[in-house]
Amino acid sequence: MIRLTLKGIIWILLALIAIIVVFLIYVTASDYKPAAEIKLTVDRNPEARLELGKPFSVTTFNIGYAGLDQGQDFFMDGGSMSRSSSRQQTETNLQAITHVLENAGSSFYLLQEVDVDSSRSNHINEVKPISDALQSYSYTFAYNYKVPWVPVPITKPMGSVRSGLLTLSSFHSTSQARFDLPGKESWPVQLFELDRAFVESRIPVDQGKELILINLHLSAFDKGGKIRKQQLEFLEQYIQREMENDNYLIIGGDWNHALPGTDPAIFKTQQEWPEWLQPFPDSFGPGDFKWAVDPNIPSVRTLDSAYHEGVNFLAVIDGFLVSPNVEVISVTGHDLGFSNSDHNPVTGQFILK
Repeated sequence: MIRLTLKGIIWILLALIAIIVVFLIYVTASDYKPAAEIKLTVDRNPEARLELGKPFSVTTFNIGYAGLDQGQDFFMDGGSMSRSSSRQQTETNLQAITHVLENAGSSFYLLQEVDVDSSRSNHINEVKPISDALQSYSYTFAYNYKVPWVPVPITKPMGSVRSGLLTLSSFHSTSQARFDLPGKESWPVQLFELDRAFVESRIPVDQGKELILINLHLSAFDKGGKIRKQQLEFLEQYIQREMENDNYLIIGGDWNHALPGTDPAIFKTQQEWPEWLQPFPDSFGPGDFKWAVDPNIPSVRTLDSAYHEGVNFLAVIDGFLVSPNVEVISVTGHDLGFSNSDHNPVTGQFILK
């Protein structure tokens, strides 16, 4: 039997402290600090042009890094897991998600939580199979999560994360850019958090105008919603600038708020309203913008446990906000039963007036 003396215990504690300090120094030095605006590259830019008065569709889908299928939970939501259950399950989820995208036949796709090299998704580059399946689409990727090692949960750490936003387009674009969103957690927590952002795609249309298509993923677990408030204020200012140019705006993605015109109570589940979910603020403007959501199909489930129909809390947090010069033809939530992601995709059909 090994007997530790007081001196031995002190040396062990000092060694652990030294390891933690070295780790924090390493993570701090390698912390991803993106510029406020980054120009992005676009691969396979199509020649097709978007036209006024002709309908087109946009699908938004948080794919949950192809690891949050119906059998999974997540530690930040009260569960215990931080990674996909296996490489095979990740590949199965990704194949099913890709099949959904192929069948949707949308003009544009706005995808969130797409991993390119993460421990949680077995280091699979998820951009490749998705872009390979949609060969006629351009694709643009921007990081919003780039951390060398996330050490929590202690017994099953998330590990390295390289993940972001993926926008695919069947129409020609003139530019793509990543806009950094304000609001950060304090050090050292921010070292292991997402660097929230949105991807702006500029699509030329008739008469010298542009469709500004935004792929958005707001914060979720910020206490009291203080960071989300800063992000929405930034977005509001961005919208006001673009509307001065008389452009068309469609902002889609994962808003991490219960969206206007929706009520989670209609889904009749056993769980109560989770602490992280907030109603979208009434104060957000401009007031003449319209929400395009499907209030009857939940777009997200809670992740404190595996999915059980009628148990997990359900809400609509994925959808679109559009400028008054965009006509909303229809919005359809796709009820996939959360089989391969903790979100369901949402498709909107639109016409530029």
